[in-house]
Amino acid sequence: MPSTALVWIRHDLRTRDHEPLRSAAERHDRVVPVYCFDPRHFGTTMFDLPKMSAVRARFLRESVADLRQSYRDLGADLVVRRGRPEEILPEVARQVAADEVLMYQEIGTEERETEEAVKQALDDTEATPGFFWGKTLYHIQDLPFDGPDDIPNVYTNFRKGVEKQSRIRETISPPESLPALPDNMEPGALPTLDDLGFEADGSVDERAVLPFEGGETRGLDRIDEYIWREDRLRTYKATRNGLLGANYSSKFSPWLAHGCISPRQIYEEVQRYEDERVSNKSTYWMTFELIWRDFFTFVAWKGGARLFRPGGLLGNDIDWRYDDAAFDRWATGTTGIPFVDANMRELNQTGYMSNRGRQNVASMLSQSLKLDWRLGAAYFESRLVDYDVASNWGNWAYNSRVGNDPRSRYFNIVKQAKRYDENGDYVRTWLPELEGVPDEFVHEPHRMSPEQQKLYGCVLGDDYPSPIVDLNETYQRIQRERA
Repeated sequence: MPSTALVWIRHDLRTRDHEPLRSAAERHDRVVPVYCFDPRHFGTTMFDLPKMSAVRARFLRESVADLRQSYRDLGADLVVRRGRPEEILPEVARQVAADEVLMYQEIGTEERETEEAVKQALDDTEATPGFFWGKTLYHIQDLPFDGPDDIPNVYTNFRKGVEKQSRIRETISPPESLPALPDNMEPGALPTLDDLGFEADGSVDERAVLPFEGGETRGLDRIDEYIWREDRLRTYKATRNGLLGANYSSKFSPWLAHGCISPRQIYEEVQRYEDERVSNKSTYWMTFELIWRDFFTFVAWKGGARLFRPGGLLGNDIDWRYDDAAFDRWATGTTGIPFVDANMRELNQTGYMSNRGRQNVASMLSQSLKLDWRLGAAYFESRLVDYDVASNWGNWAYNSRVGNDPRSRYFNIVKQAKRYDENGDYVRTWLPELEGVPDEFVHEPHRMSPEQQKLYGCVLGDDYPSPIVDLNETYQRIQRERA
């Protein structure tokens, strides 16, 4: 009887550098890849916010469709089902008499609970679960630390440890071909966004930095586009804090978050670029940022459920405020602080926000407004096309005095706006009500006199909100709390 392996696909929507797929193809006669549209992914998260926006759902659906085509090009197909994996996978395993169910491990608490549920459900079948690691640049077995408790709390110590004592494994080639699905296995239809409960079509505002088309095909093309065709890697460190345009930074994160590409693929392209074109601070900085992603992943592994508590990983006893009106103004981009509002409106319309913007809006919510940082993290989860549990919640904790940053950090938002959006081009792009406001006032329209507001067509309270808080007073309060 031919041996059969199921390959459970989750946040690893690719055929290249995919160890479970390669292992299944090398050790079994039949390979059955399965993707489950888990209804829990389309429910609500903390504070009853939706877990996924239509923009991310569109990207996910495109990624699954692209993966299906890749499997068909190899001679196989992707089995698509709607339902909980712990119910679907045992059913499919019995139907094809599977010997193994191979999968990549995940790091989030909910993801690990699902893994455990699948593992228990498979006890009633003849299939054995097999786990692999493929989320990070450095393999979990190659870390120079003795388990999760030994993971450093500071990024610099983590980076120096892995750079000096670890190695980055080579990428894994995809199978040259795969056998067709068993005759008794129907591939299944790909659900529409309407099927998944979305009224919107997931289309993106024309002002978006990129349309962000999902899938391994486009992910690999984006690597080639940014590094080779546009030749932007050589200046990455200098431009990565930009706000407008496709190529101020790599924008690899949506494809990384969905596993359409792996960090090792990016690393190998960086190495090749250094060999063939130039090696400088910018080329190193791309690897530096991939190690940051690793750091947040392994910190989430270490912290577990503590990452999602009010006090975060540090257990800081902060008297968070809960103000629905203030949160709504932050979330809708109506705080009266243009740099914050522009970034939030970009997020709401496109599912994306620059790294610089993310740090500033996080500082606004958790530091200046002193709202529970988890409100912001959960809202980002509901909106980001590049949502990754470890990176999102880790960064929010890091910027909210409850993460692994030894400093009590906050951002002077207007100062940041004037540095990174000197002429106000970014805020005017997303806040057309400020179009006529001169550069002198574009980041602080409240400084205009009533006469100037009328002259420039931006009357506070009518055309644009008055500031929700006096930022300078909040900075003074933060400094007092730090003392």
